[in-house]
Amino acid sequence: MPSASKGFRVRMRARAIDEPHRVSSQLELLFDLTFVVAVAVVTARFAHAIADGHGLAGLIPFLQVFFAVWWAWMNFTWFASSYDTDDVPYRLLTMVQMAGVLVLAAGVPAAEGESDFRAVTLGYFIMRIALVAQWLRAGVEDPASRRPALRYAVGISVVQAGWLLRLALVETGVLPPSAQLPSFAALVVLELAVPWWAERAGTTNWHPHHIAERYGLFTIILLGESVLAVSRGVEGVLAGAEVSGPLVVIALSGLVLLFALWWLYFLSPAGEGLSARRHRSYLWGYGHYGIFAALAALGAGLEVAVEQTGHHLPVSPVAICYAVAIPTGVFLLLLWVVHAFIVDGPVILPGVVLGGVTAILLLPPAAPWIGVAAVVAAIAAVCVLMIAVTVSGRPRRPGREG
Repeated sequence: MPSASKGFRVRMRARAIDEPHRVSSQLELLFDLTFVVAVAVVTARFAHAIADGHGLAGLIPFLQVFFAVWWAWMNFTWFASSYDTDDVPYRLLTMVQMAGVLVLAAGVPAAEGESDFRAVTLGYFIMRIALVAQWLRAGVEDPASRRPALRYAVGISVVQAGWLLRLALVETGVLPPSAQLPSFAALVVLELAVPWWAERAGTTNWHPHHIAERYGLFTIILLGESVLAVSRGVEGVLAGAEVSGPLVVIALSGLVLLFALWWLYFLSPAGEGLSARRHRSYLWGYGHYGIFAALAALGAGLEVAVEQTGHHLPVSPVAICYAVAIPTGVFLLLLWVVHAFIVDGPVILPGVVLGGVTAILLLPPAAPWIGVAAVVAAIAAVCVLMIAVTVSGRPRRPGREG
């Protein structure tokens, strides 16, 4: 692996797609820590919106801010998979991107609470400009990848100019509120189109097993954020009340639910599928936006479910349960879909997924009669049952005990 210990600067070349024992670097793990902060803030703000009875109103700002977080992380991840030199310039530009994440995180409360995207846009700008510098360096130093690298740099720069223009139009009142969401959606489409356009000039050498590991690590980060969200809820309840039965049930059920979702996500390693079907990587990678957003939203829902055991909240029990059930259902459906793009057979049988999701979405209306804790426990039980059915129905691999 290239290292800064070999010199101040290492010539940037595309790394081999079959490089043995390729794993996440220490710098990538440090980079992920800044996203822990960003996701924690996004989740906490969405939890406040749900607790105040404004979950639907807070959903769009949540998805908008989360897109900025996810897209910046994803772009860095795929670039690093192709061109990580780990020299001093690479490290410093990565640090700049980390600083941008922290600025974005600081702007989340204003963005989700007041639709003020100035700080979020500034943080996103810092991250994207640093990535443009990385792509320009790749284009200059690696002639074989020059065309796609320069296309990436140009595409990212043009779309970033669009974000700055949008912010200016919003701040000056030129862009009416009715046009703000459509303009955001249009820029998102352009962002998603940049990799497709850039790689029409030549494909980059991303490593399939490295990418699968990076996505798995981000999944674990989001599951960890949900654990943190539940912990925040428990802390808030204990600050003004004694431990109650519903509190214990929701806390334990939340842990079981998150463990079950982790189990389901890692049932089938994605590295082999990505290696065999590189042309479907866009569908697999982009589909993870919904998976990641669902996990973040689930953390917010679980936090509110815990909080309601000790405080009166201006939101109905049914709404709280849907804040847990819907993200869980979305996660399960999208997990099934994205894996279908890269594996020979379904990891989870369609009937199991559809049956499980249907059962989960039918549970929240029962909250007024059986309570929020019982509904959350039932949702966790459905996911555990899905694991049991899936694992028992899978053929045993030679040399494995289960």
